[in-house]
Amino acid sequence: MGCGCGCVPPFGPFYFAMQISNPPSIIADTGSAPRVKAQGDWIAAAFADRQHWKQLQSELARVKNVGDWDLQGIERIDHIGAQVLWNQWGLQWPAQINISAAQRDIFDQVAKFSAAEIPPAKSSWLARQVDALGGGVLKSISHLADVAALIGQLMFDILRLIRNPRRGPWRDISSHIYQMGATALPITALVGFLIGVVLAYLMSLQLKQFGAETFIVNILGISLVRELGPMLAAILVAGRSGSAITAQIGVMRVTEELDALRVMGIPHGFRLVMPRALALGISMPLVALWTTLAALGGGMLAADVAMGISPGYFVEALPAAVNASNLWLAMGKSVVFGVFIALIGCHWGFSVEPNTQSLGEGTTASVVSAITMVIIVDALFAIAFKNLGF
Repeated sequence: MGCGCGCVPPFGPFYFAMQISNPPSIIADTGSAPRVKAQGDWIAAAFADRQHWKQLQSELARVKNVGDWDLQGIERIDHIGAQVLWNQWGLQWPAQINISAAQRDIFDQVAKFSAAEIPPAKSSWLARQVDALGGGVLKSISHLADVAALIGQLMFDILRLIRNPRRGPWRDISSHIYQMGATALPITALVGFLIGVVLAYLMSLQLKQFGAETFIVNILGISLVRELGPMLAAILVAGRSGSAITAQIGVMRVTEELDALRVMGIPHGFRLVMPRALALGISMPLVALWTTLAALGGGMLAADVAMGISPGYFVEALPAAVNASNLWLAMGKSVVFGVFIALIGCHWGFSVEPNTQSLGEGTTASVVSAITMVIIVDALFAIAFKNLGF
């Protein structure tokens, strides 16, 4: 802002630069005993003029290795000017220096707050890998602790729902059952049917060599009902619904809707986590059963085409080949799969930072974690109930 008369306002670096009548400079004596004499005003305003500053930089570059300095010619100096000289000396006192007591006090303050940075020690490749592994283990433990906290909160929310069912989020639960369960039936049926066809064709090549075509009912029945059907459905739902859960809650984090819910006193667990966990816990067994039936249908069709085993014989021999306890075990596993997929999706959704990159990383981590969880839990069930259902 000016005063209306065309004059320059009395502030700003260029104004101060014009008030410096004696800019900073150095005189280098390059004789047998090189020595540098500093003179002029080494203050902040003196460095505002770019031309003077570039000239001073070039002069300092020429005397970089000189270890004898004389500062008695400096008329004024502040911490900015002292910092320039201190950096020129490599953050340490030169070998010889002629300096006044007042100047030394300024340089002592600059030296106190300008400690030289110690470069990090170079570690070996093995040490870096061990360090990265330790960091990954600690992060995994932190994520497991958060998921355990979600499980505990889910139990309390379910008890709250049982005590007062009228205030439960039933509309949210029914909506999630439709979105995560009913809308997943086409893709799970298609994939299950194709898996059944592939398995039947591959098994037929081996069974024909031994004349054991009829055992395809036993192999397909046990593998699809007990293991492949529920796990395949869980993997598809983890990639489809688990990522959607993380994306929904992550967007709520980005748009600050989670903060708004907290301000209004609406608990995240009761309105966000519990409806999704219950919805997947209810719909997952049904989706797994649907996928298993589609896979058995594909296997039945392939067995008829490849080995001449009629669908009537397949349906008649299946109940005798597969015990009903296998089906109940598969449904129980599916409930666990569904609850854990929802909890993992919610956990990564709450972990999203308010930016789009974190949202993408959280969605990817959610799918990978959910699929890994499905495989691990399925392996634990297989070990724990290895003698059940045969």
